[in-house]
Amino acid sequence: MKLFKTLSALCIAAVMALAVSACAPTTKTEGTGGYVDDTVITTKVKTALLGEKNLKSTEISVETFKGRVQLSGFVSSSQDANRAVQVTRHVPGVKSVANDMRIR
Repeated sequence: MKLFKTLSALCIAAVMALAVSACAPTTKTEGTGGYVDDTVITTKVKTALLGEKNLKSTEISVETFKGRVQLSGFVSSSQDANRAVQVTRHVPGVKSVANDMRIR
């Protein structure tokens, strides 16, 4: 009987510890506001790239996470890649630009 009470108390303590730890916030997730901000930045970058007549912007992929924009895809020359990076840097909200574009 004493063993049963001890095991029951341990099980209850373990369940409580798990329940409390499940409520702890994580630093790796992004809130809704951050997601919306990144979506707005991505849209603004794509719009700015579309405005560049010399760029084939439909072949450039844009992803944003916490204001950091990643450009990937294919461009015709290094000048086109540099122009895309330059245009992206001037978009409000962009903190940095990663150029992963390939020259075709």
